[in-house]
Amino acid sequence: MMELGLPLIPVVDNATSHLLASAFVGIIMCRAVYILTGYVSVLCFKGYDKLSYKQKMEWNNRGFSTFHALFAASLSLYLLLYSDLFKEDPQDGLIINNYSFLSNSVLGISIGYFLTDLAMILWFYPVLGGLEYLLHHGLSLFSQFLAVISGCGQIYILMVLFTESTTPFVNLRWYLDVAGEKNSKLYMYNGVMLFFGWLVARILLFIYFFVHMYIHFDEVSMSPSSPVILGQIPGLVSSSGVVWLFFQVKTIFPLGLCTLLTVPPMLTMMNVFWFWKIAKGMVKTLSKSRQSQVHNHIQ
Repeated sequence: MMELGLPLIPVVDNATSHLLASAFVGIIMCRAVYILTGYVSVLCFKGYDKLSYKQKMEWNNRGFSTFHALFAASLSLYLLLYSDLFKEDPQDGLIINNYSFLSNSVLGISIGYFLTDLAMILWFYPVLGGLEYLLHHGLSLFSQFLAVISGCGQIYILMVLFTESTTPFVNLRWYLDVAGEKNSKLYMYNGVMLFFGWLVARILLFIYFFVHMYIHFDEVSMSPSSPVILGQIPGLVSSSGVVWLFFQVKTIFPLGLCTLLTVPPMLTMMNVFWFWKIAKGMVKTLSKSRQSQVHNHIQ
């Protein structure tokens, strides 16, 4: 069921209350993990007490950032690959319009995370990140908000959310640097994993994203007519009783379609820029490691 909601945005039943509740859960989750990270770090890392106030703040912030990344990436992967939510079955309607309680909850909790992190970035600006982080979080929040409220395009939003799987490697790199382990093998191995993880999750996945969206933008699909299809999906019925479905991206409401066509390319440009910096850092780290091995061999 759809009801007329915000201007230009169709609102599904109970979406607003579900969004507020799950976002609140996300905010509480971030706060709890922030505090827990501090307690655990005191017990497990002797140098934690020697960190400055801002370093401790960022240390704890990256704790709930890592937790959210693991939570969001794992559930996004489940919803995309292992659940039946986005299977391409004409009897179930267009997959571009598919959503569930779990998918709305994941996106809502993620919105709570992005709100919390954005608030901290602004409060401690620019310690936790510059303008590029504000842009990234703003675009993510707006896209996820539209997806939950309208129930449209969640398959693509979850693809983008899965890119958070690279965040633990980014955070571990920062932790090792602060801990004085920049020359360790773990730092080097993590850098290599970050490079390949970023390549797969933020470069190759986005290529698949755009190819998938292009193929399904105005694809026409044929299926046997049925009351379910005729009642839910716009199409044309031929004299032979076959329904030709207009499938599927272009059926999104105008603001959602505009967002889907503009936000991912912007995120892609940011990912490519960061990937270039990661590649430079990995080459630099590997070069230092090789020089150190040569030096030790000579001695």
